[in-house]
Amino acid sequence: MHLTPTSASWPNQVERFFALITERKIRRGIYRSVAALRAEITSFIELHNADPRPFRWTKSADDILRSIERFCAYNSPAKV
Repeated sequence: MHLTPTSASWPNQVERFFALITERKIRRGIYRSVAALRAEITSFIELHNADPRPFRWTKSADDILRSIERFCAYNSPAKV
């Protein structure tokens, strides 16, 4: 199991914001230049900042630990 330090919570939110930009703007877009891509990202950020909402953790620690238990049980070698 890999434990994430509590100081990593803000980088996780930054990473999530970049994922949001990728999902909503970049992934299906067609950009003929770097300038067009930058303009699209800038417009997304401006719209997002007009009505900002905080990111919220959606799972409790207990939910995460149960998920890890299921993962470990599923991926452990078969007992002979």
